[in-house]
Amino acid sequence: MVLVQDRPVLGGNASSEVRLWVLGATSHMGNNNRWAREGGVIDEILVENTYRNPEGNPLLFDALLLEMVAKEPNITLLLNTAVYEAEKKDEETISSVKAVCSQNQTEYVLTAPLFVDASGDGIVGFLAGAAFRMGAERKEEFGELFAPDNTYGELLGHSLYFYSKDVGKPVSYTPPSFALQDITQIPRYRSFNAKDIGCRLWWIEYGGRLDTIHQSEEIKWELWKVVYGVWNYIKNSGEFPEAETLTLEWVGMIPGKRESRRFEGDYMLRQQDIIEQREFEDAVAYGGWSIDLHPADGVFSEKPGCNQWHSKGVYQIPLRCLYSRNISNLFLAGRIISASHVAFGSTRVMGTSACVGQAVGQAAALCKEKSIQPKDIFLKNHLPALQQALLRSGHFIPNVKAIANVGGNLVANASISASSELVLERLQEEGRISLSEAVAQMFPVKKGAAPSIIAHAFSDLPTELEVELRIASSANNFTPKVVLETKKLSLLPGRNCLRFTWEATFESEQYAYLVFHKNDVVQLATTLQRITGILSLFNTVNKAVSNFGRQEPPAGIGIDSFEFWVPKRRPAGENISLHFKPGLAAFGAENIRNGLARPTTAPNAWVAALTDKQPCLHLQWPEKQTVKRIELSFDTDFDHPMETVLMTHPENGMPFCVRAYEVLDENDNLIFQKEGNHQTRNSILLPEAIETTSLKIRLQHPAENIPAALFEVRCYPA
Repeated sequence: MVLVQDRPVLGGNASSEVRLWVLGATSHMGNNNRWAREGGVIDEILVENTYRNPEGNPLLFDALLLEMVAKEPNITLLLNTAVYEAEKKDEETISSVKAVCSQNQTEYVLTAPLFVDASGDGIVGFLAGAAFRMGAERKEEFGELFAPDNTYGELLGHSLYFYSKDVGKPVSYTPPSFALQDITQIPRYRSFNAKDIGCRLWWIEYGGRLDTIHQSEEIKWELWKVVYGVWNYIKNSGEFPEAETLTLEWVGMIPGKRESRRFEGDYMLRQQDIIEQREFEDAVAYGGWSIDLHPADGVFSEKPGCNQWHSKGVYQIPLRCLYSRNISNLFLAGRIISASHVAFGSTRVMGTSACVGQAVGQAAALCKEKSIQPKDIFLKNHLPALQQALLRSGHFIPNVKAIANVGGNLVANASISASSELVLERLQEEGRISLSEAVAQMFPVKKGAAPSIIAHAFSDLPTELEVELRIASSANNFTPKVVLETKKLSLLPGRNCLRFTWEATFESEQYAYLVFHKNDVVQLATTLQRITGILSLFNTVNKAVSNFGRQEPPAGIGIDSFEFWVPKRRPAGENISLHFKPGLAAFGAENIRNGLARPTTAPNAWVAALTDKQPCLHLQWPEKQTVKRIELSFDTDFDHPMETVLMTHPENGMPFCVRAYEVLDENDNLIFQKEGNHQTRNSILLPEAIETTSLKIRLQHPAENIPAALFEVRCYPA
């Protein structure tokens, strides 16, 4: 495979040249998607970057991407190389592309049976004559109620960032002559301050009224004028004395581009697919960012910097959006996939683009293996093979399960037992948290009756506390919208024991929410225990990206309102101390082959009891099996978005992740041992295949208050 990149580093908008953080279906900025971080290759990258680079240094992220590509023997990387011509065998088939490297003055002619355009502007697709669109569709075309009118604009603009640095002594600043002189031309100029740097200044945006491809340099110059004018305002207006010792350390040389061409596939994703979370037979990827549209006038607009409308959960992206409808051997990846302008407002972010990219890469490998074209995967029933290959790699497709016996997975026919299985009866009391905002404790339930629950509250004064048992409107979502029962309790000053019994029953396996409403004089007992698949949520709103807050959205935009419930940033998140009767039995060993390698409607993990000092999973077969490869999936907290820059992470290794384990054969011979693990997927290729009737996988608990957990085990003879 040849990977062609027209810049000196990899990463696109996430590189040190632009310095935008990678975000996708999960975000620090607030949504109701739980455990939604993208899996597979992008998960490996984000987990590794968080481990090595928790401070978010963009240069280190560049180096990590280069290292990971360089380690792949089947990738030939061409940096600083731009494609400028596509040659075609016939009207619908690309035969080769020509590219030139600006650094070594070398021209390349790249011939291949398949091409993937992930260039952002769709360079190969455009040169090959692939059908594309630019600008917003009218409401009438797809019935999209979010479709903007001309006053809002049809394109999202570019953004350009800057970094400042405190040098510990007064620093003067003389702006270049091209800097914007009158900062009041920017309607939100009073929002500027001396602290915001990098992509926190995402709203320094311009270009949505121009051609975002051919006028990109013009847009960049306008953004430079704004940035240097803003810094002049901060340094020399006299309104920011705290900026006296600050210097301008870095300004972007190329802007981060949001939108240009969008290409047409056999299906075009649209607003309704996202809001209604429609399911597709050919689902291979997913998104979960809000529909995030910006005014075309950007920083010069009187309108808010963005309008974000959040769905109640993630949505599927079908394969038919990921290849050209009229160029037979062209895959589409990144922000150029087949989506309307409105749907693009969600699919355009980098986490989603990476998820799509992995699906396309796997699809291309399947096409090569079967000697077929991209659309044949759908038309000739190769979709199950593609989906299962993706799931085996750690990729996640909502509502699609891995099939245990696909590919010769020996675990499908094994007897599974464990030294212990957690039955969650009590979350120990170790602290308190104020009810200055409403709090909800998530817990997994089976079909049937709700468990009885005991909690403890502390009150400064006699007061009334309202508590609700809620569920989501869909078992696959995590918006606690449906109230099953409400309790109003009278509290006395001091400690109060709260006992809850419920008449409600659950129609399916799902998460329930014990919601404690806001009461400023009340505190709840909390625990430091952290368990895979257990989360507390807080009813809060990030005003920067949630225009409507807790209020109803404007009528006629096709979405109802909902409360935002988000976890606290790690490690500050605290679970509520609760006692369940009967205990929650959702953590059995059989979960390791249920086809789901992250929490969904249940934890989907084997979790050992904390009292088990040597947790062990045992796989047993009636006859000897040949084992060459073992694949394990651990919990690296899929609810942690792992932004790549600026958002300093409080921990570099995820607290739920098993760090040490060993694998033993039927005679308890050690065949593999791992120390210092921090990755989600561990693929163990044994030096020689072994013959055995059993395997034991012994884990160490990650911490005294965090039990060992394992999502998935696969074993293969080769």
